[in-house]
Amino acid sequence: MSLRFAHLTAIALLFGLSVSVASPVSAQEASADTVQIVGFGDSLMAGYQLAQSDGFTAQLQSALQNAGYKASVANAGVSGDTTSGGLARLDWSVPDETQLVILELGANDALRGISPELSEKNLDQMLARLKERGIPVLLAGMIAPPNMGADYAAGFNPIYQTLADKYQIKLYPFFLDGVAADKKLLLDDGMHPNPQGVKVMVANILPAVKAMLDQESIDLN
Repeated sequence: MSLRFAHLTAIALLFGLSVSVASPVSAQEASADTVQIVGFGDSLMAGYQLAQSDGFTAQLQSALQNAGYKASVANAGVSGDTTSGGLARLDWSVPDETQLVILELGANDALRGISPELSEKNLDQMLARLKERGIPVLLAGMIAPPNMGADYAAGFNPIYQTLADKYQIKLYPFFLDGVAADKKLLLDDGMHPNPQGVKVMVANILPAVKAMLDQESIDLN
């Protein structure tokens, strides 16, 4: 599995504005035959400083619909969220009718130097709860910022693959793949993806999302 470690140099900055106001889940009108997806994460999922239509969940929904899928993607991203915060709000943020969760958390843990053991424990509990509810998960991985040092990275970076193996779920190795080190794909603050950056993120993860939907045999035609 290939991680583009050239993007590491931008990770610390990308989460520097992680104290913004939380973004609530956007309720979307959907017919009974529309697959319900929830994007659960931090500022990258919430769409920091972006118009609602430019955020990750909105662009993913459009991409899926353009590909012929009847899909609704709710935004359960909260800027500044850690794995501890995500665990605390998981149950009420993911409705029972959800058919797929894209779980993207951990970047703020790494930025703050939170113990990788705690991050793994929190993610583990989230995955366990979702499994108990019968909700499939696409796990979006993160990598530690270089300023945390090699020892921290050695403890943090493998937790996503470890959990994906434990729960036998699909792992998308690096949520910011193709974007983190490219200034053209970032906002003027140089920290968060701009709409074009989000477009790249969506294009990169789209095959994995489509594979998950097809694998779950959800009728989307």
